[in-house]
Amino acid sequence: MVPEQSVWENPRPVTRHLALDSLRALRPHQWTKNLLVFVPLALTPQHVGDPAKQLTALFAFLALSMVASAGYVVNDLLDLDADRQHPTKRDRPFASGALPLGWGWALAGLLGAAGLGLALATTPEGFVGMLVLYAGATLAYSGFFKRQLLLDVIVLAGLYTLRVIAGAAAVDIGLTPWLLAFSLFIFLSLAFAKRYAELRLLASRSETHAQGRAYQVDDLDLIAMLGSTSGYLSVLVLCLYINSEEVRALYRTVDVLWFLSPILLYWISRIWLLAKRGELPGDPVAFAVRDPASWVSGALMAGVIVAAVM
Repeated sequence: MVPEQSVWENPRPVTRHLALDSLRALRPHQWTKNLLVFVPLALTPQHVGDPAKQLTALFAFLALSMVASAGYVVNDLLDLDADRQHPTKRDRPFASGALPLGWGWALAGLLGAAGLGLALATTPEGFVGMLVLYAGATLAYSGFFKRQLLLDVIVLAGLYTLRVIAGAAAVDIGLTPWLLAFSLFIFLSLAFAKRYAELRLLASRSETHAQGRAYQVDDLDLIAMLGSTSGYLSVLVLCLYINSEEVRALYRTVDVLWFLSPILLYWISRIWLLAKRGELPGDPVAFAVRDPASWVSGALMAGVIVAAVM
């Protein structure tokens, strides 16, 4: 919770670089997660070339990014004490005192209103509803679920999956149970990987538990087992989907899609191997954006899908 000090008080003098520190507080590098709104359109060959749907998906991405950044700001404001005791999070703008707390609440409100306004003006009602649901779930996660054992990773995986559902609502494309099941398992794996990386860092510092979390360093082995199993279940779902009748109606050369499985197996296994070595710096999604091997894996998977369509 926010400390008893005035919302305008800070442990250090406010920096002159208000704009730069405000941008850091928005975590623009995390906006890559919102690219998930394009997934339903990208996986539907008959609609992927539609300029109107492409533009709507772009507006959905921008609106979701604004609302997500508002959530990040609120999360930082509610988690000040834990962040100030964390080896890296203590450098965040609000935890370090670079930005006043009152500005944070105002910034979150402005971002949320701007994102909702953009969605109301440019996207269907279905997406607006998903956006409101996402905002509510984000606040519930920051205020309660992030401190609950196992529920935190389930809700975190749900937030990733909700981005995909919102993307489908934006372009009016129905989702298959296959995509929902795949999303749930792979994002659950990544949520566990994030918790594992945090605990692995604490273990290297001879600490026993995470501040503001319900996990202990002794949980590392179990988290690794649950996370890697979830990742491999997503590969199983992908294989079952490739072998389903729905795929044959969408792709001309279905057998080419089988190359997706070993690529995904490699990527998930590599993420968990790096996590086990202590070489996964926090959020695996943010890591993948900067990781050359992840870029190559993503390009290969995109190439396989294009080949299947052709």
